[in-house]
Amino acid sequence: MSSIDVAAAQDRIRKCVHCGFCTATCPTYLVTGDELDSPRGRIWLMKDMLANPAAAPSPRAVHHIDRCLSCLSCTTTCPSGVDYMHLVDAARAHIETTHRRPLPDRLLRALLPALLTRRGLFRLALRAGRLVRGLAPLLPARLAAMLAMVPDDVPAAGLAERLAPPLPAAARVGRVILHLGCVQPVLRPAIDDAALRLLARHGVEVVITRQSACCGALDHHLGREAAAAAHARANIEAWEAVGPVDAIIITASGCGTVIKDYAALFGDDPAMAARAAAIAAQARDISEYLALLPPLPPQLPPGIAVAWHSACSLQHGQQVKAAPRQLLVAAGFDVRDPAEAHVCCGSAGSYAILQPELSAELKRRKQAALAATGAQIVASSNIGCIGQIGQSGGPELHIVHMVELLDWASGGPTPPGLSPQNC
Repeated sequence: MSSIDVAAAQDRIRKCVHCGFCTATCPTYLVTGDELDSPRGRIWLMKDMLANPAAAPSPRAVHHIDRCLSCLSCTTTCPSGVDYMHLVDAARAHIETTHRRPLPDRLLRALLPALLTRRGLFRLALRAGRLVRGLAPLLPARLAAMLAMVPDDVPAAGLAERLAPPLPAAARVGRVILHLGCVQPVLRPAIDDAALRLLARHGVEVVITRQSACCGALDHHLGREAAAAAHARANIEAWEAVGPVDAIIITASGCGTVIKDYAALFGDDPAMAARAAAIAAQARDISEYLALLPPLPPQLPPGIAVAWHSACSLQHGQQVKAAPRQLLVAAGFDVRDPAEAHVCCGSAGSYAILQPELSAELKRRKQAALAATGAQIVASSNIGCIGQIGQSGGPELHIVHMVELLDWASGGPTPPGLSPQNC
């Protein structure tokens, strides 16, 4: 850490009064019961790291900080306003630059962002993964977790990825950029295609930039700040070139949390930080934007039961809570809230691969809570959650993106995987 980083971190640490409210909502603490797997415990470890910032962190500190999901449930709970998000980000960056991990860890942490942030390479990897999925029980847990995310069929590129911008609406009421990202267009292109149809139905012109791709979240949460900033810079430059828009629309809430915080990636570059802040101010989860538009007439019979899984990145990271649920209710769905709605499903980007045991326990806990609502359809706002909750081995749940349901309810096609029996 630089001296500026240390000073900022120390200021954030001093706000923690060790009240313990965070332990009631921290997913890893709920699973392990270990104080060092709570935000309060991790802050204690970070304070110890800052006592000698030039030294490599202790193996204990690395172990417990690595186990943090960055779900940010603690920030919603904290009565003292501790900025845990930037605190754990700084700790991860410090670990990345001062701690030498075992070779297998270094290789995996380099492979994940290299693979997942390049759509073409990711598609090839998924197709190759289908050929070796049967070997998963023979592989180490982390490699088996990677194979678990391989879908039965790798979909072709969606309409949103294939079309050239802009995509005008018949009666324009707005103009937006749609951020495609990297993982979502490969795993589930139907999400952005549904967003295109839905925005067009509202009369919104959509621009998709070919120069932008990964938001930087994967590298950022691995402590690779330079790589994350490079992704952010590419997106900022591409979006600035578009000209005036009403908003930058994001359909993966994990991306949205990072994009809304772009200025923090350029804290040592005031000129770039100002540009990043201007872009971040335009970033909107698609539910935030749709909530400002007149509702579309429902085309489905009312009362289809849907369990709403609010992604951590949306409810805690962005503090967007009411809009998605209100949109689903207005579209005629019977929206049901699971128990422990504030607790993470265990996806958290690459966490499901890097911490497979904890991730699997949180997945089982979330699947059971959603199944208890009695709804067979689950809606979410984040591709990571959709992949995690939809994995086999749990209750029969059909999980889709909220946008797919809103598109369906206003005249679009039935979302992939749904049938009349689910409804």
